[in-house]
Amino acid sequence: MHHKNILLLSRSTRHHERMRDLARSLDVSIALSSPETFSQAVSSGREFDLVILDIAGLDEDTVNAVDSYVADNGFVPILFVVDEDRLAGLRMPVQGRNDFILSSAGSAEFEVRSKMLLWPGEESAPADIVTVDNMAINLATYQVYIDGDPVDLTLMEYSLLSFLATHPSRAYSRETLLHRVWGFEYCGGTRTVDVHIRRVRSKVGPQVASHIVTVRGVGYLFKL
Repeated sequence: MHHKNILLLSRSTRHHERMRDLARSLDVSIALSSPETFSQAVSSGREFDLVILDIAGLDEDTVNAVDSYVADNGFVPILFVVDEDRLAGLRMPVQGRNDFILSSAGSAEFEVRSKMLLWPGEESAPADIVTVDNMAINLATYQVYIDGDPVDLTLMEYSLLSFLATHPSRAYSRETLLHRVWGFEYCGGTRTVDVHIRRVRSKVGPQVASHIVTVRGVGYLFKL
């Protein structure tokens, strides 16, 4: 996998921290733009490999400008970020490789969906496979295997497990896990983390579950 450039277009700063997370976890550079600075960003001479488009509050002229840019540049992939209450009205271009993600999604899902658009055909490269004892996590396809057999995890169970496994030997508080996995806008309590940890442990079996350590007074840690 080689270095890629991402352009975020958003009317707000609500996803700027997510972009910093992407820059830390993937081999990418991030450029931030607003509707007012989009034309300047794409005319700077820098080539972008992915446009992350936060459609909240964007007018038709801005969306059309993005459509023109991606079409003129070989149909650059677009990752649409959409609020759940606007999902039914989402219309994605027919041409090109595009995807969407809910604005409330966690950092792990943002990373995986971006990676699949940035490096098509390389989704199962060795760097995308995390192996711990008898467990293999395919970060590109959201799949977890125990002794070669797939494990039936919900998206949030997968996101929680993959986040901990890819950030080992560090204790995370329940509040931090809510922020990093469930997303900025999650309004539930920290008990949700405990419930999902319990479900993950039961599904992956005792050998892998022993790596998910409860740190009293803090939260959880993935021990290698």
